[in-house]
Amino acid sequence: MNQFPRNDFSQLNPPVRTLMGPGPSDIHPRVLQAMAAPTIGHLDPAFIRIMDEIKTLLQSLFQTKNDITFPVSGTGSAGMEACMVNVVEPGDRVVICRNGVFGARMADIAQRLGAELVEVVVPFGEAFDLGMIEEAIGGKPTKLVGVVHAETSTGVCQALPEIAALAHRVDALLLADCVTSLGGMPVNLDAWGVDLAYSGTQKCLSCPPGLAPVSFSPRAVQALKDRKTKVVSWYLDLTMLLNYWGGERAYHHTAPINMLYGLREALLVVLEEGLEAVYARHRRNHEALVAGIEAMGLRMLVEPQLRLPQLNTIVIPDGVDDGAVRRALLQDYNIEIGGGLGALKGKVWRVGLMGHASRRENVVTFLAALESILSGQKASIQRGKALEAAAAV
Repeated sequence: MNQFPRNDFSQLNPPVRTLMGPGPSDIHPRVLQAMAAPTIGHLDPAFIRIMDEIKTLLQSLFQTKNDITFPVSGTGSAGMEACMVNVVEPGDRVVICRNGVFGARMADIAQRLGAELVEVVVPFGEAFDLGMIEEAIGGKPTKLVGVVHAETSTGVCQALPEIAALAHRVDALLLADCVTSLGGMPVNLDAWGVDLAYSGTQKCLSCPPGLAPVSFSPRAVQALKDRKTKVVSWYLDLTMLLNYWGGERAYHHTAPINMLYGLREALLVVLEEGLEAVYARHRRNHEALVAGIEAMGLRMLVEPQLRLPQLNTIVIPDGVDDGAVRRALLQDYNIEIGGGLGALKGKVWRVGLMGHASRRENVVTFLAALESILSGQKASIQRGKALEAAAAV
């Protein structure tokens, strides 16, 4: 029997980064501490109490009274699938609004479920005109209208109340991707008329990836009850998950105990700061970043009225090496940012100011580092103005 090659493995010691990409974001120290608490069983009465607390905290953050509000064990993509597989059946008419990578993923799932897919498509970096969505719905019986509230691939925010009204005219459910918005900007499911929503823990909640908060309105729950076919996913079947998260507390799968500790603490951190204060902090740091970027002579991809405060897309100047800039930020400054996805690959940088990463010192450090790197590449920028512009904000 071969002996384990112990000398080939050093003690785990990942580098300390400042995570300013599209996710994951910096983890709050309180969350890391909570995750180190002793593991207990997933049916332990003490853990059941923690589960109930998490549901209540999520309701506050989603601004909803939906009883079916809980975290799915999996990343945000699992939340997206959970919402869709539970209400969409083969032959259902589904309208998906696609202006980025994550709208395209919704459309892909709808097709895999055998839905009659109708897409509303606009270029990356733009928002939807309500007339386009109304035309796509066309007054026809429709099961679901899906839209990304905060498109992580482009930095565009899409208003939801008007789309909800269009969907409800034909008794359709409105599904909203809130992965990047939850905890960084207002998300008000009940007031906006959102029937299904999902998010992720690794963005503005400053928690590691691994859980996907979801919320189902009474209309969505009724659609689940009215299904004519069995939910195609066993793992994400809400009828079984709810026997664990409520009611009988029956075993379904082994919940990620310590991740749920972390989520509970992350939600407390947000709510203790206060939702309005959290949103104002994200907005203020975003405005400071934009001021510095524009003072440098660079430009943002998205029009001001559509921009996400927590995910900023900066157009890469002509002649600048995208990969070299991101490598230099990582190697020389320990700052991670994201590159473009899909149609924006090689054209933009995606800079996250999410949750615990949305701090004044991160804005200042990033602007100084970016200016230094671009100067080294002989880029045509205005030097020495970015920090002053950011400080003025």
